[in-house]
Amino acid sequence: MTAKVINGTEMANSVRAEIADCVAELTDRHGVTPGLAVVLAGDDPASMVYVRHKERAAIEARMISQIVTLKAEATEADVLAEIDRLNCDSGIHGILVQLPLPSHIDARTATEAVLPEKDVDGLHPYNKGLLLAGTPRFVPATPAGIQYMLVNSGFDPDGKHVVVCGRSDIVGKPIANLLMQRMPGANATVTVCHTRTKDLASITRQADILIAAIKQPRFITADMVKDGVVVIDVGINRIPAPERKRGSRLVGDVDYESVSQKAAAITPVPGGVGPMTIAMLLRNVLEAACLTVEG
Repeated sequence: MTAKVINGTEMANSVRAEIADCVAELTDRHGVTPGLAVVLAGDDPASMVYVRHKERAAIEARMISQIVTLKAEATEADVLAEIDRLNCDSGIHGILVQLPLPSHIDARTATEAVLPEKDVDGLHPYNKGLLLAGTPRFVPATPAGIQYMLVNSGFDPDGKHVVVCGRSDIVGKPIANLLMQRMPGANATVTVCHTRTKDLASITRQADILIAAIKQPRFITADMVKDGVVVIDVGINRIPAPERKRGSRLVGDVDYESVSQKAAAITPVPGGVGPMTIAMLLRNVLEAACLTVEG
């Protein structure tokens, strides 16, 4: 068996084109152009790359993009002051705090300072509660992208056993909550595994759909999955690759070469979940802007 490749780049391009059309219509009809602001503190190289990608995507979607850059030695009060300023800016509809933050700044304090109606990352307790209640306002971008990819590639989670490896606030917990809901694109039986899970492989082998989000390169191997599984690889890990000009390469949390021989479908890294995450973030910003018009 050779797995179907779920191409996140193609799906994301389609979603982003639709968003750009909706942005143009919103601007023409109501004079409202969605605005996204990203707060970046410190000089983490990966964060800087992610922020540039988000900025480029927002501009391509005809949105307003604002990057707030703070030095690594910025205080927590400095970060909160910028968030407060953006909360009060009517031209900014979505705010996200790029993680990780410098160690002396509490990430939870920063993310919870964002107004719930501008929390396009879905990290505020209010928005988490809405998701758990089955009435989400902003679904975190990566889980939303995962759900979109499953449904639109013909692998609806309805009635399936989904095993999630990882319990982070931005992927593991929200995707589990999302896929267990009584709603279209969900209705799955969900098992969440983590670092304290015993005999992990015995559980992952039960999965009809396996979602790997554990930040360990090539951790999920062929012996840990059953034939015909659908694999969503959220991991983005950089490993040494002396044969390449950069000296490194990106791989996922799944051993793609071996697992793809048993899976019915699999997402690649890169080109899988990553592009969909940015597309779903833009969708949340558009929704936030639309809510201001409806309100």
